[in-house]
Amino acid sequence: MTKFEVGLAQLSPAWLDKQKTLSKVVDALIEEPNCQLMVFSEALVPGYPFWLEWTGGAQFNNPRQKRLFARYAENAVCIEAGDLNQVSKAARNTKTAVVLGIIERPVDRGAHSLYASLVTIDDSGTIVNVHRKLCPTYEERLVWSPGDGYGLRCHQVGPFTMGALNCWENWMPLPRAALYALGEDLHVMVWPGSRRNTHDITPFLAKEGRSFVVSVAAPFHRSLIPDEADFAEMREQVPEWLTDGGSCIAAPDGSWILEPQVHCEGVFTAELDYRQVLEERQNFDPAGHYSRPDVTQLVVDRTRQSTYRDRP
Repeated sequence: MTKFEVGLAQLSPAWLDKQKTLSKVVDALIEEPNCQLMVFSEALVPGYPFWLEWTGGAQFNNPRQKRLFARYAENAVCIEAGDLNQVSKAARNTKTAVVLGIIERPVDRGAHSLYASLVTIDDSGTIVNVHRKLCPTYEERLVWSPGDGYGLRCHQVGPFTMGALNCWENWMPLPRAALYALGEDLHVMVWPGSRRNTHDITPFLAKEGRSFVVSVAAPFHRSLIPDEADFAEMREQVPEWLTDGGSCIAAPDGSWILEPQVHCEGVFTAELDYRQVLEERQNFDPAGHYSRPDVTQLVVDRTRQSTYRDRP
């Protein structure tokens, strides 16, 4: 098998509502049952923390910021509590692998701090990886905690060896190299949006890795902001589109398979041919014949960080 069907789920969240957004994820899987892989955007469940930029998110000990964080935490995903069971069931029923961006509230870090996590579910419905974003970007650090290297792993999907990174992690050369070293030939990037993030890096990384690169982002229109007092100031100031989407796919030679899609929701599908990877690796393979491990090597710590360790 060399042909592989992938779906780019460019969906807006039901902002700050975990259950309604998870329902959108499940519906997308059911409505596109022929996809072998479906990818959803960064922090889709329950949504990106847009309020930080527009409501003075850096104000220390501010009552509104505390309220908004508490609401975000209440709608964050606790995998250990079974919050993703319905997504796993849909993946199993449709035989679709899933990459989904969530705000995670993990028990192994005390269940109160939040992480921008990227969850990989295989086509049997099993959660095979949870990658916590290594370095939250700018104001994201006000609500997201830094992750670890545990999730820097690749997984087999059809004929491909797939790796995935969150947003600006894709600009970090060493995490990319860690995935290349594992044989990655299908690279997934998830973003909150927009085209400004995806249009240049997607074909660039495809050429660098000689891999298919799938970028998925979410459109977010100001009408999605709740009509509530805590968001009144934000609703008055934001542009019509806070993010415009920009989901796209580039081939291993850097050419477009799907150019960035903007100002719309939808699941965009494409067929990938694994033979294109083999063709482009003929003249360049970043972790194979065009590498010099005798000169440069990368050390990766893939342990899950914790504040304690039980003694045997």
